[in-house]
Order: sequence, then structure tokens, then C-alpha cells
Amino acid sequence: MKKICLFLILPIIFLNSFCKHTKQNEILVLHAGSLSIPFKEIAKNFMKKYPDVKVVLEAHGSRTCARQITDLERRVDVMASADTQVIKNLLMPECADFSIDFATNEMSIMYNEKSKYSAEINSKNWYKILLRPDVQYGHSDPNADPCGYRTILTWKLAEKYYKVPELFKKLDENMPKKNIRPKEVDLIAMLEAYELDYIFIYRSVAFQHKTKYIILPDEINLKSPDLSDLYRSVSLKISGKTPGEFIEKKGAPMVYGITLLKNALNPGWGAKFIEFLLDKEGQKIMRENGQPEMVNLKVDNCDKLPEILKKYFIKK
Repeated sequence: MKKICLFLILPIIFLNSFCKHTKQNEILVLHAGSLSIPFKEIAKNFMKKYPDVKVVLEAHGSRTCARQITDLERRVDVMASADTQVIKNLLMPECADFSIDFATNEMSIMYNEKSKYSAEINSKNWYKILLRPDVQYGHSDPNADPCGYRTILTWKLAEKYYKVPELFKKLDENMPKKNIRPKEVDLIAMLEAYELDYIFIYRSVAFQHKTKYIILPDEINLKSPDLSDLYRSVSLKISGKTPGEFIEKKGAPMVYGITLLKNALNPGWGAKFIEFLLDKEGQKIMRENGQPEMVNLKVDNCDKLPEILKKYFIKK
């Protein structure tokens, strides 16, 4: 009898958990893991300004966020991605009308005081250290998280920059596949548990965690718009919208994107949250957390924007 009851109750518990976003004064924001710390502060200040609204934050790899919307048909108000192309490639036009480019970042290598050879690693020799047989390093899953495919692009650019034949192949084959994790939070936990010596991660995340990290040359860190042509010279294939479909992902300067979903339960408040992020207070929080804003905000499909957001793009 107990087994039958559990069989009936567990799906109900799961559904209640999964469908909890039903309140009129609540907005659900799915976002990239690298935005967890600044978005927590932004949500806190937003709710202080609008005490009648509750912001529910949920972090995943950006592509996983998109899959929850497209494949699982989750009702989400706002999604913020570590790569604006995730929104454009996986959500538009079916699930979202626009993507606002609002922040930048760069790749770095994060480590701690117990990482092997931490006293000698630097921006010139990091790949030599990582290829030593007793060193463990990892990155996130390229099919789930932009930080994962940006790691691969960084390795391919490093082969060109350091002029080391087959460096990408060596870095790829030397790293056990168990060190590839769905999102950066998993990698940080492994680093803190000393299971990994080094992880490839965004500089803002290393900055926020107040830990050691290597600043990589601009030629490989995917930071500089001036080096777009160089970044575009490397690429990899990642999963597309449907099973068996692939997207060629070329290197590009990092750009974060945010959108309001078409099936949002509370689109008005969702738009207000985006407005708060784009305004002075939100941008100040991003800067203070090591996440530089775009010099000029950009948007795809400006005519599809809610009225309160058009002021950032249409000059009177």
C-alpha cells in the first residue's frame, strides 16, 4: 500500500515543484550561472523598490535554460544568457521576440592555493602546467553552457597564439571526460574540494569568488571586439534546436543577452526587471561584481520591445 501511495504522491510533488511559478506578483528569471551573484543583488534591490513583487531566480548553463523553455515548455518571464546567440539561435522567433546585449566578460583560469604548481603558473606557461601528468583541470559542457564551448575556442586560439602544434588536441585528450561538468558551479565545487587544480571560467566569476585566477592574453580570452576576425578563425560544432541538428559556433567577443519570453505569466513585471538591470543601479551592481556593461546597449528587433525598454535604444 505504501508503494502505491508513493507512486501517486511523488509525481504530484514533482509537478508542484516544477509549476510553482503561478502567482500574479511573482516573476521567474532563468539565468546563466555566471550571473548568480550580481542577479541575486539586483533581485534584492528590485524587490526593495517594488515590495509587492517577488523575484524567483534559477541558474543553469545558458543552453540548459533555453532547453527548459523550448523542450519542457516552462512558463518563464525573463531569461538572461551568457551568450546572446543562445537566445537568437534557440529561442527566437518562437519563444522570444528580441535579445538585448547588456554585458561582456572574458575567459580566465581559476585556481587556489593548493592547486599543483600554483606558485609558477602564469599567462605564458599555463598550458605547459596543465599538460603535466599530475594536474587535473576541467571545463563545463559545451552543449549545455557557453563557458564550455568558449573554453574549446580559447584552446584553439591558444594553439595559434603560442604557436604550439596540436595544442588543442593535447589539452583535449589530456583532460579526463569526467572533468566536464554541466555548469560552472559544479566545477567551482570540485576546485574547492581540491578534486581539480584548475578550471576554465569567466573572469567575473573568479573575481566574485575572491580567488586566484590567470588573466589570459586578449588574443585568446574572447574579450576584445577589435579582435573579432581572429576569434572568428576558430570554431566547433554544438547541438542545435532539434536532436541530430548541429550549429557551427565560431569564436566571437563575449556578449551577454536578456529577453522577455512570449509565454511570460507576468510580462509587465518582467519588463520592469529588465529595465532595472539596464538602468544605472543595475549596471552599477554588474560593474561592482566584475561584469562590465556594453559600451553601447544593442538589441535585435527594437520594434518588438515593451514600451518601457525602448527608451534605451530610441533617441528622441
